[in-house]
Amino acid sequence: MSKKKPVLYTSLSPALLKLYEIKQSIVVIIDVLRATSTIATALSNGAKEVIPVDSVDECIRIGKQMGAITAGERDGKVAEGLQYGNSPFEYPASFIENKTLVLTTTNGTKLLHMALTNGANEIITGSFANIDAVCEYLIKSGKPVLLACAAWKDRVNIEDTLFAGAVINKIESYFEIDCDASKIAHRTHQDAGADLYEYMKKQNATHFQRLSKFGLEKDIKHCLTNNTAPVLPIYKEGKLTKG
Repeated sequence: MSKKKPVLYTSLSPALLKLYEIKQSIVVIIDVLRATSTIATALSNGAKEVIPVDSVDECIRIGKQMGAITAGERDGKVAEGLQYGNSPFEYPASFIENKTLVLTTTNGTKLLHMALTNGANEIITGSFANIDAVCEYLIKSGKPVLLACAAWKDRVNIEDTLFAGAVINKIESYFEIDCDASKIAHRTHQDAGADLYEYMKKQNATHFQRLSKFGLEKDIKHCLTNNTAPVLPIYKEGKLTKG
């Protein structure tokens, strides 16, 4: 008798997270533009750890307490009172190696804390920057999976849906997928084709518009590129470290 495959679900918005049983699942936090891309980049470039927090005040407090780098954004711009923003390009090895980064973002870090509140026991972060590391881990684990999209202020967005679809495309044969959200994500990724940047541009995606207004097209392209930061950020005891 063949072994039963673990199930895989996709939550396209934080507002839907409560509908899923996540205590036994690996929860993959997805915030492609740009939190989870930046987390992978910082850890890949030698950061000691990334501490994700859900408020600017908490970010400042922990940063002072630990002598750490405080970073993050609200609505795509560096949040007032923080030292750095949420761009992967701000965290080269020459700057971030062996340092602690305390990070707060509009959507991604908030979703991670929501997952914790809802009883998640195993959390990793995913982006195109570390897609292969994420997929290999999910296949090897043999556990149920929830692909949790950070979206934008609870509104479904294209880039996180695309990433969920890209993951499903790589690992679908190892999982039982009976979930319309997963099927929508998979189809979106298939429709996008090879050039995700051009697809986002063509669709006039809302977050593409938002970041383009700040002249961040370079960030968008980078965050849609596979395996630029091939590490697995795993959340344990308040911090993300390389798995």
